[in-house]
Amino acid sequence: MSKQLPDDPQPWQTLESEYLHRETWLTIRRDKVKLSNGRTIDDYYVQEFPEWINVLAITKERKAVLIRQYRHGLGSVDYELPAGVCEPDESPLEAAQRELLEETGYSGGAWSPLMTLSPNPALQNNLSYSFLAEGVTLSASQHLDPTEEITVHEVPLDDLRNLIFEGEIIQALHAAPVLKYLMQQSIP
Repeated sequence: MSKQLPDDPQPWQTLESEYLHRETWLTIRRDKVKLSNGRTIDDYYVQEFPEWINVLAITKERKAVLIRQYRHGLGSVDYELPAGVCEPDESPLEAAQRELLEETGYSGGAWSPLMTLSPNPALQNNLSYSFLAEGVTLSASQHLDPTEEITVHEVPLDDLRNLIFEGEIIQALHAAPVLKYLMQQSIP
């Protein structure tokens, strides 16, 4: 989180909280909150999610390991980073390593945090952790969930920028770490 400045607005006080729906992929809470200026909001809705992860995996041959899968919300298939959710008993890094192996069959390499983002700080309670894995190798076959249909693609690093600029990587939480990486590497 960013550092607090002296003139920042103060956090809201939660007066009441009620769950309206609780399912694995859809948990909605309604809060009654009091703002620092004394006003109240009777119905403020928050979506609760587990922590999310994604991985920018780079092979020893300097290619990015990307996936493509159908996303029903938009009704399209686009390039994405391997990604998923943290299980209750695992750290974001452990989840990232597990998801990379399950979705792509790639593993190993040197791992480091790349960035942490909030998917939507106004309405969601979770964070998305992005990791960089350099020097990964294909070590197994995919182990997909029954509802996953994923294809794996090795993309030369020089093509990553174009994929974003051409709208081929449309997922914002995936585009941001790719762009950060490209900026750090000075890859045009």
